[in-house]
Amino acid sequence: MAVNRAATPSPAFEMHRRGAAPGGDRRLFLVAGIVFVAIVFAGFARTYYLKGLFGTPALPSLLVHVHGVVMSAWVVLVATQVWLIRSQKVAVHRTLGVAGAWLALLVVVVGFFTALSAGKNGAASFPPNIPRLSFLIVPLVDLVLMVVFVGGAIYYRRRPADHKRLMLLGLINLLPPAIARLPWGSLAALGPLIFFGVPTLFTLFALGFDRRRTGVWNRAFVIGAVVLIASYPVRLVIAGTGTWTRIAEWLTGFALV
Repeated sequence: MAVNRAATPSPAFEMHRRGAAPGGDRRLFLVAGIVFVAIVFAGFARTYYLKGLFGTPALPSLLVHVHGVVMSAWVVLVATQVWLIRSQKVAVHRTLGVAGAWLALLVVVVGFFTALSAGKNGAASFPPNIPRLSFLIVPLVDLVLMVVFVGGAIYYRRRPADHKRLMLLGLINLLPPAIARLPWGSLAALGPLIFFGVPTLFTLFALGFDRRRTGVWNRAFVIGAVVLIASYPVRLVIAGTGTWTRIAEWLTGFALV
C-alpha cells in the first residue's frame, strides 16, 4: 500500500508543534529569563532596588511603591517558572501558572493607574523632551500588549510551542521601561531608538534563532512579533496627535493620585 508522503508531517514539524523541537526549547527560554531579570534589576536598581546606595529621590507615592512590589513579584514568578521548566517540574509550573494569571491581572490594573498618575502629574522616568500626556500612550500600549501576549499564552497553555513563545513576547514587551533607565550616557538622547530599538533586536534575534532551530515559523510567534514591533512607531505617531492628547487628558481624570 502506497504511503502519502505529502500528507505525512515531517518529524521536525511534529516536534515543533508539541514544543519539543530538536535540541529543546529550554536553552532559549532560560537565556531569555536570565536576560529579562538582569535588565529589569539593572534598570531599576538606582531608582528602586538599590536606591539607598544611589541617594535617588523618594518614590512619589504609595501607588508607585505598590507598582514596584507587584512588578517585582512578576519578575520573580517569571524566573521561577523558567527554572521549573528547566528542572522538568511541569506539574508545579502549571499549578503556579494559575496564580501567575491572577498576578498578571494585578500587574495590569496597578500599572494602569500608575501610568495615569504619571500622565497627570509627570514622572522623572518620562523623557524630558516629550509631553507627559503624549508619552502616556507608551505605558498604556505596553499594558494592552501584556494582556494580549500573556492572555494568549494562558489560552494556548495546552499548546507548549505557542504558549512559550507568547510568554517570551510578553517579557520582551515589558523591557522598554527598564532599558530606558539604564545608564546609556550620551546615547540616552536617542530616546525611543534605544528603549524600543533594543527590544526590537531581541525580538528579531529570537525569531531567527527559533526558525533556524525548528525549521518552521511559529505562526503565533511571528504574528505577535509583528504586532509588537509595529506598535513602536505607531504609538509614537499617535502620541503626537491632538486627538490622543484629548483622550489622554480624559484618562488622567481617573488617576487615583
